[in-house]
Order: sequence, then structure tokens, then C-alpha cells
Amino acid sequence: MSQDKNRSDGFRDKNATERYQAWRHKGNAITEDERLLSRPTQPLVSPSEPVPTERLKEENHAFERALNFDFTMTDPWRVFRIMSEFVNGFDVLAHIPPSIAIFGSARTPVDNPEYAAATETAKLLAQAGFGIITGGGPGIMEAANKGAQDGGNLSIGCNIELPFEQASNPYLDISLDFRYFFVRKTLFVKYSSGFVIFPGGFGTMDELFEALTLIQTAKVSNFPVILYGTQYWSGLLNWLRDTMLTYEKVSAKDLDLLRLSDDPQEICELVSDAYLNNSQLEKVDPKRETSIR
Repeated sequence: MSQDKNRSDGFRDKNATERYQAWRHKGNAITEDERLLSRPTQPLVSPSEPVPTERLKEENHAFERALNFDFTMTDPWRVFRIMSEFVNGFDVLAHIPPSIAIFGSARTPVDNPEYAAATETAKLLAQAGFGIITGGGPGIMEAANKGAQDGGNLSIGCNIELPFEQASNPYLDISLDFRYFFVRKTLFVKYSSGFVIFPGGFGTMDELFEALTLIQTAKVSNFPVILYGTQYWSGLLNWLRDTMLTYEKVSAKDLDLLRLSDDPQEICELVSDAYLNNSQLEKVDPKRETSIR
């Protein structure tokens, strides 16, 4: 068997390697700092004169090309944008009090009982000493941030850039904006001591199972995940037990990671008890790795 067809070192054959290297360094006569500092000359147009139609077409075409520029060519630069989101998030949230993340649908109207329950839950948690972190938008997020302020504690919103507009709700003491879901979710976990999940859609499910995965894999320990709304969540819990557990895709103890409640006061007690328990465990063994925080 030829060496070209079966390389044991994991690399492409020499010809392919040279071909891709040549492509990567094409145009190397111009250095990167020259590219950064250069700007093409353009015909001068007096502010009092109308811009020529041909000039407008060229500018529109250049704008379209910029919007559709090959994503892979810009990945290395995105690293710095990602870094900036992490650094800014860490800097802003480093000194917040112990906090609880509350998730749920942005589509929940103000007159829905779930809105009132989220407000009451957040208020009780705030009065117990916890800050409240949400996605910063409307619906359940707004309700929770309102409850945080009603309870006299810090209200934090971590908003996400979406194809459609999602304005920050008016009940935020700290508001952060993110381009990347994974950066935002990392900060939710890092700066939260528990998740309270109200009825929601795909985004809420994403946050729920992110937390469960981190607990299951011991990245986070003693991290309460509480579902509000028996009627809403019962179908999911039945499926986890009757299908996922039956097919042995999870263990019985994994299902114990979830708690279900319809009572804001009970939720507050569950969260407070878990936080105090974790604090005691850290006193017993200061070197104990309790979470990714």
C-alpha cells in the first residue's frame, strides 16, 4: 500500500500539504500591517454634488462582499472578539453576590400566572441574599429581574445578539450584551449558584441540559436545578424516566438532579439549603473542587 494513501502521522501527503500552504501564503508580498493600515483611494466627490450612480453601485457591492466574506478567513480574528466577551463578562461579574439564574420563555406575557410566579420567586431569592441573573430579555426574564429589584438585590441581564431584535428589559442593574451563546452560557454557570427553570422553549431547554450535563460530568457539584410548573414539565420528566432511563442512556441518580416545584417559597428554600450545604462542604475540605467557578 502506497504511503500517499495511508499516512500514519495524521497529515496529508506532501503534495496536498504544499498546495494548501501555497494557498495560505498567497499574496505574501503585502505584509499584514500594510493590509491593516491601507485604504483604497476613491474619487473625490464634493459634499454639494450628488454621488455618481456608478460610485453607489461600487459601494453597495463592496458592502455585500464584506457581509458574505468567507467565514473561515476571519476565524483567527474572532478569537479576540471571543476573548473580549469573556474578559468583559468576568470583569463586570467578578464581584456580584451569590446569584441564581432564572430561565424561561421570552414569550410569556405580563398577565400570565407564570410571570407573577417568576417575579415572586426572584423576590424571595433576592430577600434571602441572592442576586438574580437572567437572559436580560422580556417574558420570564423580565419578571425575574423585576423580582430581584423588588427584593432589594442585584438584577443582572446577559442579553444575546439575535437575528431579530431582543431589547433588554427595564429592570436591570447590570446589563451585558453577547454575540456568542457559549460565552454567555459559561458566565451563567460560572456566576450562578443554581438554576431555576420556568416553562420555555428551545433556549430554555438548552440552558437546562447544559446545567445537567455539567453536573453529571462533575464539572459542577451541588448545583440545584429546579423546574417550576408541574403541568408543563411532567411530560419531559416522564419521557426521561420511561424512555431514556429504560434504554439505559442515563442512570437513576441522574434523574435525581432535577427537582420539581410549583411553590416559589419552596424553591427559595431548596436553593438556600443547597448553597449552605455547599458552603459547609467547602469548610470541611477547602481544597475540594466544588465547581468550575
